[in-house]
Amino acid sequence: MIYHRTKHTCVRTVVDRSVINLVLKECHDIPFSGQLSEDRTRAKVKNCIWWPMWQKDVAEYCKNCDRFQKANKSTGKRLGNMVKIQRPSRPWKIVHMDWVTGLPPGGERIYHACLVIVDRFSKTPIFLPCHKDDTAMDTALLIWNRVVSWTGIFTNIISDRDPKFTSALWTNLHQSFGPKFSLYSLPPTN
Repeated sequence: MIYHRTKHTCVRTVVDRSVINLVLKECHDIPFSGQLSEDRTRAKVKNCIWWPMWQKDVAEYCKNCDRFQKANKSTGKRLGNMVKIQRPSRPWKIVHMDWVTGLPPGGERIYHACLVIVDRFSKTPIFLPCHKDDTAMDTALLIWNRVVSWTGIFTNIISDRDPKFTSALWTNLHQSFGPKFSLYSLPPTN
């Protein structure tokens, strides 16, 4: 038997390449091992066994383990590719919209939220006081009466996936204003 010793580790048995898969199976797959994570499998191998490039082999074995991949599957929403938004040719053609909520009550009508609209061309912001429980219709009327009358109709709106912007009402508005009007739902860019 050949042993491997370094300054920081205990004595470990050196194994031949031909038995590496068997060792990894014992350290990772066997029920008594508990279907270990890559870190735990690496720690288990490190305690008693050594071969050249063993850490790479452990990572590769865990990466290819079907049960390990299913157990460690991401539960979050898959993120899409980042999309570059075109530079507008004039002010108020493309706008960003988002909500600021949880504000202390203020104003005559006791507003709790603020709709923020920012022009992508000039970076000019518009702040519209509103209520956190406003509907999609309330939001559309607020934008139409307080912004569009001053800026003209936007061709693109960039926003997160707030239900107030993704409702059937907004879909119908987009169709009414023609094919150039669209809603980008891109949280990373907003």
